[in-house]
Amino acid sequence: MKKYFVIGNPINHSLSPKLHNYWLKENNIDAIYDKKKIDAKDLQTIISEVKEKKIEGINVTVPFKKAVIPFLDKLSPEAEQTQSVNTIILTNNILVGHNTDISGFTRAIKDLNFNIEGKKIFILGAGGVVPSIIFALNKMNVSEIIISNRTRQKADDLKSQFKIINVIDWGNIPKFDMIINATSLGLNNETLNFNFSEVGDNKLFYDVIYNPSETNFLKEGKKLGNQSENGKLMFMYQASVSFKLWHGVEPKININTLKLLEND
Repeated sequence: MKKYFVIGNPINHSLSPKLHNYWLKENNIDAIYDKKKIDAKDLQTIISEVKEKKIEGINVTVPFKKAVIPFLDKLSPEAEQTQSVNTIILTNNILVGHNTDISGFTRAIKDLNFNIEGKKIFILGAGGVVPSIIFALNKMNVSEIIISNRTRQKADDLKSQFKIINVIDWGNIPKFDMIINATSLGLNNETLNFNFSEVGDNKLFYDVIYNPSETNFLKEGKKLGNQSENGKLMFMYQASVSFKLWHGVEPKININTLKLLEND
């Protein structure tokens, strides 16, 4: 039986195994998908197991999306441009890193009733999925991307990679049309301690976190009269691209898939 894993730290919140195993069963594929909490020192060992064909494929989540790159032979164009990898596959004995977060985020935003073109976007966080979000937003022709991170240096490093972004100090709130929480604050019901009371309404509060399904950040956005969305669709879309890369089959995303994740 073929084995697939998602690796990260923390990893307990991940619903990837639930989703991928559902799709594997639905498509009669003899494989199993599990999650594995690792430390940075374990990266080389687990990735070498893909090369040795002990593991067929790996999904990568925080905080290893950039850290895995030195252990790979090749990157897809999107992974190269963002320096972010979330899917690893062995192709013709070459370890290839892909970035499916870009298409996952793009498709999720297009599904929302919110026209993003020409809008100001404010992103909280500078790690993990943020390079992919910046890349996608730029392609969607937003007017401005503003980043704030608890460690300012990390945001400044992103600016050297993406000249288009503006960086502001943590705690400041600029004018925006859409705000994205791309930090891990909310996984354990933490609050961001931002005062959003002056931002107005008709904004989009978007959280890349999908489990829990409604973070305190989203609750506050909704309470203030704004649209709020979690990262569930992004999660499912990026997972479907990974699934197709590994198995050559595009899995179904429908009401049953949505219910599967809602029941957790």
